[in-house]
Amino acid sequence: MNVDIHESWKPYLNEEFNKPYFTELVNFVKNEYKTQTCYPPGKEIFNAFNHCHFNDVKVVIIGQDPYHGPGQANGLCFSVAEGVQHPPSLINIFKEIESDLNIAYPKSGDLTKWSKQGVLLLNATLTVRAHNAGSHQKKGWETFTDAVIKTVSSNTSDVIFLLWGGFAKQKAKLIDKSKHHILTSGHPSPLSANRGYWFGNKHFSKANTILGNLDASPIRW
Repeated sequence: MNVDIHESWKPYLNEEFNKPYFTELVNFVKNEYKTQTCYPPGKEIFNAFNHCHFNDVKVVIIGQDPYHGPGQANGLCFSVAEGVQHPPSLINIFKEIESDLNIAYPKSGDLTKWSKQGVLLLNATLTVRAHNAGSHQKKGWETFTDAVIKTVSSNTSDVIFLLWGGFAKQKAKLIDKSKHHILTSGHPSPLSANRGYWFGNKHFSKANTILGNLDASPIRW
């Protein structure tokens, strides 16, 4: 099956693309996009892979669902398109970066610049129906994105996985802890952050410290 994904990923994921569940998933998504308003735009569904090539992966951040408001989702977890108001979780991510690394709060919520430095911004579900959170869950996307996590785990080493919140922490079982780095904390959503489970985790400086120890260039968060 022809999937619009960067060539670097194809040797590792072609097997998934040819499985029956993926064919069913593609048919479901195509029908949804024809009959409903869905996000992100069709050409941006695989942005996480198209901006972050397989051999460049340094850090993996796992989200759950794309944003479901107009113009928000751009195919990267927690990221919004240029010029879009920052959602609450993203605001808290930027606040933590501000206090952790003394970096000024940015105007743009578009995280493409992270992606191009080797941060795989992976939602578990890559599409959603407008104004209907979770509407494309349990249709096959999770099977695919779990396979992506396992593939990265199996075929690379010293990748830093940032697992924020209960949902992301469940993905730890897919990762070989003997050759990768896992940092966990509460979710950056206000509910979790305001209870003290997010702020102060220093994941951004910790990730860069690990990269420095590996003689790899740090992420410009």
